[in-house]
Amino acid sequence: MQLKQILSFHPFANQFSALYDLEINAIKMDSREITNGDMFVCINGFTVDGHDYVEEAIEKGASVIVAERDINASVPVIIVEDTVRFLAMASAQFFNFPSNEIPLIGVTGTNGKTTVTYLLEMIFNQFSKKTGVIGTIQMKIGEDVYPVDNTTPDALFLQSTIRKMIDYGVEQVIMEVSSHALDQGRVYGCDFDTAIFTNLSQDHLDYHDSMDDYLRAKSLLFAQLGNSYHPNKRKFAIINLDDPACKKLIRSTAQSVMTYGIDHDAMIMAKSIQLTPMGTTFLLCTPNGNTEVRSKLIGKFNVSNMLAASAAALSYGIPLRVIKGALETIPGVNGRFELVTHKQSFSVIVDYAHTPDSLENVLTTIREFSRKKVYVVIGCGGDRDRTKRPLMAKIALKYADEAIFTSDNPRTEDPQIIIDDMISGLTCEENNYQIIIDRRKAIHHAIDKAVEDDIILIAGKGHETYQQIGHTKYHFDDREVAKEALLLKEN
Repeated sequence: MQLKQILSFHPFANQFSALYDLEINAIKMDSREITNGDMFVCINGFTVDGHDYVEEAIEKGASVIVAERDINASVPVIIVEDTVRFLAMASAQFFNFPSNEIPLIGVTGTNGKTTVTYLLEMIFNQFSKKTGVIGTIQMKIGEDVYPVDNTTPDALFLQSTIRKMIDYGVEQVIMEVSSHALDQGRVYGCDFDTAIFTNLSQDHLDYHDSMDDYLRAKSLLFAQLGNSYHPNKRKFAIINLDDPACKKLIRSTAQSVMTYGIDHDAMIMAKSIQLTPMGTTFLLCTPNGNTEVRSKLIGKFNVSNMLAASAAALSYGIPLRVIKGALETIPGVNGRFELVTHKQSFSVIVDYAHTPDSLENVLTTIREFSRKKVYVVIGCGGDRDRTKRPLMAKIALKYADEAIFTSDNPRTEDPQIIIDDMISGLTCEENNYQIIIDRRKAIHHAIDKAVEDDIILIAGKGHETYQQIGHTKYHFDDREVAKEALLLKEN
């Protein structure tokens, strides 16, 4: 593509008219990936500054550099005020605005994003629509699975990926959208048709100044649905009426609002909820009629997730019978209330719960069907929000008979200091815990102690297959370690 086309959105593109005929093979933001004829966009990130890698980019063949400040270079340099914004606009232009061609759903919230995207994937697939999913666990294009590093990738990756999905015949894209991505402009250029809000609870206060700032970031998804109305491209905001943040989010959008809830009178509701260790039954009530749903997913929080997915599906005109069939078919989501079984007479559950709200949701659900003791193995991530650590410990001790405090992903922090933060707010009466820093030993200890009808919750890492210590990721899967401990106990 000629540089003239890429710069067509720039208000003063004529400054660079001498470069208009320059042919750009690709846009890159990683100097290591540069090949001949590429444009290198310098992004100033949290750990590295692209401006420091200009020489490397030129050596590898970059034909033009985009930067925020003057730099010495042997190739043309285009100076812009914000390279992140430029990258989004240039990427959208380079890939011919792919999100304008395909329906795009964005799911945001502290908890439930992954489950909602997987529910929607199942619903659309049963409606004979080929889907693309971009999320925490992985990216999927139809049945093909690809690893991902961030919940929501950068704008360049998103634009190229959505174009790739269209080329592969995808008819519906479903994306998890984190507060970091919204705040950092990673989803600039994505034309969302539907925005879903699951809930808001304390998390990421290592990044956001306050809960109000966290909510502000989430609200951007709804504000960015736009102000215009087109009969052939209707837009919807799907909002959880049970969450106190709902009012601000409703005010953040000019588009049609569909509400869902359990405890409040919403458009889409669940009634007559029955929770069991094997699944959940409820009456799905909608303006299009009611239907009973018997799902393998467990817990009231998963009922809320199913309502969110149902509301979004209804906004696309998917029949209630298809929605019911999908909700009853999905077996579960990796690392979300996932049972680990090996002939044992007690239950072992692995869950991604890593916020106070999600941990409380999972433990209260377990308490509804527990018959004997409940154990929880829990830690907190290093280099992350320290203020939630004592809250996590208190919730663990409130609902479990015994907690084992251990390492999560300590990253560059001392694991003992993380645990000291967790127990710092506990009273003398709140002493039903042990500290076992080694996570493998902690899981083995809980399984060694468990007897018939006990329940063990291994919380915090869920689907993750690594443990990050320092700057290194080591293979570690709670499910594998639990299975290993169960095999040892059997023998």
